[in-house]
Amino acid sequence: MTTLSAPSQPVRVAALYRFARLDAFEALRAPLAAFCCGRGIKGTLLLAHEGINGTVAGSDEAIAALIEQIEAIDDLSGLEVKYSSAAAMPFHRMKVRLKREIVTMGVETIDPAASAGTYVEAGDWNALISQADTIVIDTRNAYEVSIGSFKGAVDPATASFREFPAWVEAHRADLEGRKVAMFCTGGIRCEKATAYVKSLGFEDVFHLKGGILKYLEEVPAEQSLWQGECFVFDERVSVSHGLAVGTGELCRACRHPLMESDLVSPKYAVGVSCPRCFDARSDKDRKRYAERQRQVELAQARGRGPHIGS
Repeated sequence: MTTLSAPSQPVRVAALYRFARLDAFEALRAPLAAFCCGRGIKGTLLLAHEGINGTVAGSDEAIAALIEQIEAIDDLSGLEVKYSSAAAMPFHRMKVRLKREIVTMGVETIDPAASAGTYVEAGDWNALISQADTIVIDTRNAYEVSIGSFKGAVDPATASFREFPAWVEAHRADLEGRKVAMFCTGGIRCEKATAYVKSLGFEDVFHLKGGILKYLEEVPAEQSLWQGECFVFDERVSVSHGLAVGTGELCRACRHPLMESDLVSPKYAVGVSCPRCFDARSDKDRKRYAERQRQVELAQARGRGPHIGS
């Protein structure tokens, strides 16, 4: 489990997961929801037969208590947890959801708890991906890759993780005879991706332990092979080295992450459009988005905090 000294910012953020067989996962929903809501924790936890996944935020004490609570559940000890911090609460609500998979690939025969690839620690990742016989694959979706990735990594250009198995099948020849190194935001998608690739008969399969977040936390910027920023699924939008909040913003029309070059485009309007979605939306859509943005700004001006629809 990753540990971190007390953050200088007031909100502790914990990204966590654990692949494990949970036959009675439905029974965990209500107690976990009550535990979190009673301590002011917000975010999302997903529960399925294959384990738990989620990102939550709250006070240091509340998050520590939640991790202790989850670790005490049969089969969930040994959580993979990455901590960071935020200046303000990055989530609007607390949700505990029951799912078929904690990360949806759509291949139900895969068991990452038993057959995942070899973990590679953040400090050893550069050496692996710099080898000539290694193919490095970003298992995230295209909109995440668009703002940052590892130097030389292959982008499968997927719109969702469900498309990843088809991409692998179409590129099997590219993987033959090579070391296959995969990575994702926090480790969960690449762990499942390695299990899938191994099921096809490949043996030299590796994944970045703790994901990009762990790498950015531990590897100094001057030694880093990471380029750009890392998209995160909360109101921070992106983080950079040292897990500092990045410069990314979010288009509220299409939910695509935006960087500084996008914000100066004539197709960008706060809450209304961006270069990614402008041509795909109608004037009627933009009028609706503009009214929503007006309501967001009114709520903020009245001191009501972030508008839920923002």
